[in-house]
Amino acid sequence: MKHLISCDQFKKDDLLSLFELTDKIKKNPLAYSEALKNKVIATLFYEPSTRTRLSFSAAIVRLGASLISTENANENSSANKGETLEDTIRIVQGYADAIVLRHPDDDAAMRAAQVATVPILNAGSGGKEHPSQGLLDVYTMNEYKKRMNNLKIAVIGDLKYGRTIHSMLKLLTLFDGIEVHALSVKELELPDEFNQIFKDRNVKYMKHTSMDTLPKNSDIIYQTRIQKERLKNEGINAATASFIINKKLLDTFSADTYLMHPLPRIEEVTTDLDNDPRAVFFPQAHNGMYIRMALLHQCFYGKEK
Repeated sequence: MKHLISCDQFKKDDLLSLFELTDKIKKNPLAYSEALKNKVIATLFYEPSTRTRLSFSAAIVRLGASLISTENANENSSANKGETLEDTIRIVQGYADAIVLRHPDDDAAMRAAQVATVPILNAGSGGKEHPSQGLLDVYTMNEYKKRMNNLKIAVIGDLKYGRTIHSMLKLLTLFDGIEVHALSVKELELPDEFNQIFKDRNVKYMKHTSMDTLPKNSDIIYQTRIQKERLKNEGINAATASFIINKKLLDTFSADTYLMHPLPRIEEVTTDLDNDPRAVFFPQAHNGMYIRMALLHQCFYGKEK
């Protein structure tokens, strides 16, 4: 794997190999503490980030590499002077052995990869995809449900601009017997391309307009915030208030239903769930460091034999 651009590039065997390596790293991170010794990794973030930026940074350091970084690159780099993304990549690749990139444009990672001579890892491109988040999400589902086939998942909130949803579903639907139950307002439904993806992969897909109709035996509830930074119609946010999940509502689902969220949460998941064993969004976030360690390792060494 030279570049990590999209979840479209993964096959089922790729996921299983990556997850196996992630398990090994998570069980014994010290065994990989010099895996990228003498490497330099650059992180270029043109959008705000906490979990993705810090977990990639931690992954880089824990693998023994050195880190060079710019945060808020729209303001704190030569982009503020009008430099193109392509020229920035051409410059930074002279300093680093790989580049982790977050950018507000949907096609940014692909554009970067087209001019790069070092690996590009997509840390979020516009409203389109967030592949490393999708990978850690499916890894977390497998960790808690002990399987990836025959999962019934409810996805809730901003399904149009929620790039974590897009990446996660592309990966999850590589497996058999997947059911997707989508709850959103009409303006924020999944993009039309997913109708064809679900059809091609024999995924059962149902749309919902109320929490009440979601299947109570769902394996996973994946809640998301409204992407205010990508909305033009601010009135949509108020329309989603009924999608809030609290302990009382989660109790109406199976005891084996796990609640996930890519974070940050705003008000869509209440704090009375923070210590509930079914709410796994904090362990989910922490898995990000391990999956990103595995991704970086594979960028340089490929699949472990």
